[in-house]
Amino acid sequence: MFTFQSIYYIIKRSTKFIYKIGCDDLKELDTRYSPQDFEERIYEVWMEHKAFKPEVHPEGKPYCVMMPPPNVTGNLHMGHALYTLQDIYVRLKRMEGYASLWLPGTDHASISTESRVVNKIRSQGKTKEELGREGFLEEAWAWTHEHGGNIIHQLKKLGASCDWDRLNFTLDEHFSHAVFEAFKHLYEEGLIYKGDRIINWCPDCGTAISDAEVEHEESESKIWEIKYPLEDGSGYLTIATTRPETMLGDLAVAVHPEDERYRNLVGKSILLPLTDRKIPIIADSYVDMEFGTGAVKITPSHDPNDFVVGERHSLGHLQVIDGEAKMNDNAYAYAGMDRYEARKAILRDLDAQGLLASEKSHENAVGHCERCGTVIEPLLSKQWFVKMEHLAKISLDQLDQGKPNFYPERFEKIYRHWLEDLKDWCISRQLWWGHRIPVYYCDDCQHVHVSSTDVSLCEACGSSHITQDSDTLDTWFSSALWPFGTLGWPNMDSEDLKKFFPTDLLVTGYDIIFFWVIRMVFSSLWHMDEVPFKDVFLTGLVRDKQGRKMSKSLGNGIDPLEIIREYGADALRFSLVIGNAPGNDLRFDDKKVENGRNFANKVWNAARFTLMNLPEDTTTDFSLDELEPQDLWILEKLNDTIATMNRNFSKYEVGLAADRIYSFIWEDYCDYYIEFCKNALYGEDERRKAHTRQVLLYVLRESLKLLHPFMPFITEEIYQALPSAEGLIITSSWPEVMSIDDSERDFRTVEKMKEVIRSIRNARSTRNIEAGKKSKVILAGNEELSKKMMEHGDLIRALVQVTEIEFSDTSLNAANFLKVSIPELDMYLPLKELIDFEKEKIQIQKNIQNYMQEIERLRQKLSNPGFTEKAPEAVVNKERDKLADYESLLSSAEQSLKELGE
Repeated sequence: MFTFQSIYYIIKRSTKFIYKIGCDDLKELDTRYSPQDFEERIYEVWMEHKAFKPEVHPEGKPYCVMMPPPNVTGNLHMGHALYTLQDIYVRLKRMEGYASLWLPGTDHASISTESRVVNKIRSQGKTKEELGREGFLEEAWAWTHEHGGNIIHQLKKLGASCDWDRLNFTLDEHFSHAVFEAFKHLYEEGLIYKGDRIINWCPDCGTAISDAEVEHEESESKIWEIKYPLEDGSGYLTIATTRPETMLGDLAVAVHPEDERYRNLVGKSILLPLTDRKIPIIADSYVDMEFGTGAVKITPSHDPNDFVVGERHSLGHLQVIDGEAKMNDNAYAYAGMDRYEARKAILRDLDAQGLLASEKSHENAVGHCERCGTVIEPLLSKQWFVKMEHLAKISLDQLDQGKPNFYPERFEKIYRHWLEDLKDWCISRQLWWGHRIPVYYCDDCQHVHVSSTDVSLCEACGSSHITQDSDTLDTWFSSALWPFGTLGWPNMDSEDLKKFFPTDLLVTGYDIIFFWVIRMVFSSLWHMDEVPFKDVFLTGLVRDKQGRKMSKSLGNGIDPLEIIREYGADALRFSLVIGNAPGNDLRFDDKKVENGRNFANKVWNAARFTLMNLPEDTTTDFSLDELEPQDLWILEKLNDTIATMNRNFSKYEVGLAADRIYSFIWEDYCDYYIEFCKNALYGEDERRKAHTRQVLLYVLRESLKLLHPFMPFITEEIYQALPSAEGLIITSSWPEVMSIDDSERDFRTVEKMKEVIRSIRNARSTRNIEAGKKSKVILAGNEELSKKMMEHGDLIRALVQVTEIEFSDTSLNAANFLKVSIPELDMYLPLKELIDFEKEKIQIQKNIQNYMQEIERLRQKLSNPGFTEKAPEAVVNKERDKLADYESLLSSAEQSLKELGE
């Protein structure tokens, strides 16, 4: 029953609620959850109070996460939205009292940025070469200043709690110095060299690109078999190739040493068609005897595998395709042709000479430049390389000692596999935007000088005629230094370096284990003698709801900012983590975001209800021995939630942690505890009312803290409205498990009450009983348990339509009751109080008539041979299943009619 005072109090509290945020201006907690009204304001408050800085806990143990640097001129996409996982751990550790640093930064993205600037220049009728290097770099910096920083603004919209005062950019002066020092150190130790290797060459971008920048696309291609005449005129050796234009650069034909078909040919020579050269037949175990004819053309200057074979057999090199993908002067009559034009001409000439044996369709994965889409040309080129043998060994040694730890553990095998098969790393790029290789050549005496600072005089002869190497470094070379270069290295006295290195956690996609994770590890081991991070938490890729990769060509890309504008950042963040297992790809569906917003709305309304029922002087100073069973139950549920989430977080099971706080708030706190509390809140017992308010406030406050890493904005907004809230939730203390003695654990009674309530609800729903229909409940079975249920009958009546609860130790006629059973207890609900028997009979009789008609129709259909013998078996079986279903429904309906007393 509501008193006049309680009704007045509720109306007063529901009008509006005033609170302070960050102890500054008064704000209003709206009656409606609208994240657009407060998310930006909350972020500004965090910034004003320097809440993201590790110095908020100056005595705390350091904890550091490095942000994988996004493209400085890029925009936020759904992959970046997974940065939420990093933020979750930084917020968690900050609340645990750590001096938490999430260090942000952006990458200069050499190929991407240069490509965009080149396109801009072309649109103005100019070329990169016309501008010259300095002029082009001015354009590139102007582009960066104009378009750079968008992604930083967008990450803030997502709620990223980075220390923005420590923002790094890979072309910053201090970081560039680190890059040049690293190059110099590796060069002086003999780990960097210049040599000829096969590289991925993009003819359109005009540069070598890394394997990470090559996208392989399956395409319907051709494979041709070509007859190579033996020098002695005794016959032909037939080879298969997908690239006949490269045959002009063949330096051998290889067969497997154990292939009996060709053993007598090894050491002989063939006449290379369309040329005046002869080349040897060699034996090499690289050849797959089962593929094609078992004889393979070897073109060391245009295929990475052939290059290795050529090195083993000292074949030398002969390049026939140039950097513009045209045939060069070594290509005989085909010189000057485009590679595909040359292919047609060569095939035509081979056919004319009777040397084209066959042409077949062939599925082939062709490498394309990820930036411009041009087909990659493997070319022999003089480039700068890092020797990998020693660096791979020291990385494997650390892995054998469990450093770093991989989550999920299965990715450790992939990491190990890559390390065991590392090839020398090509680090030079034929670009102008990026870190220019710090190698200087004396034009007079040809002395080579490597320096981290500009060189103006030759140290060997004193000449001032110095030319710097024109190439730039692979972007991954600078990114490999990220964990320590951003902290002040090579200055070993840097306070940040001493405090935060090695870092604690790297969160990144599994797709760049090789391209980034491995390179950071061996770079840190070489320069710092330590693995750069303790744990590696690998995420999957964000795909569309059909499981496809998001791309412009498919038109299935999602703009996170649009999602944030519609649903709020908290809803997006929560949708990305709940149900998401480490290392697994995530299917994005805006229905999940909608569910996240519904959850936020549930939290908001629960908080408003709680606040409307709390005087402003409410505290959480309750005594356990004065609490009711339902109060102890919710506290124990909270304890279990804290302990479970702590275990989940320690194993990087973020999705499970999110699921746990979700179920606790939605089910335990909102659906049950708040309902349990209403009798006390609106009753006359002031002592009980006060204790209920204290527990309501305590559980709400601690729940908000547990939810904060996932949904930082709404939790901060509500937290500031709590009575006696101190400071900001972002810098508050992480909840701890409360000690509750066994003697105080009547919460088990409440768990049984929940079973009773849930079972009665389900039974009423199954029988389609009207929501407003009430009845008494007769309990049978465990007498002691029944007495406890009766003792707390007011709580059960608050959640289910029950008038009174009785106990019976005599048998009851089940036909007159709706029987519900749980372990140790049967419950009987009198049907006469719930059902209009005559109305129910009429409905059941109608159902029986419909079921019988369907059964008769299906029996006739299935007795017709014209159907059963001609229709597909699956269709016939489906009709038989329907018949069985209707027969079952008929049986149940007849039984129900019988129980109602026909």
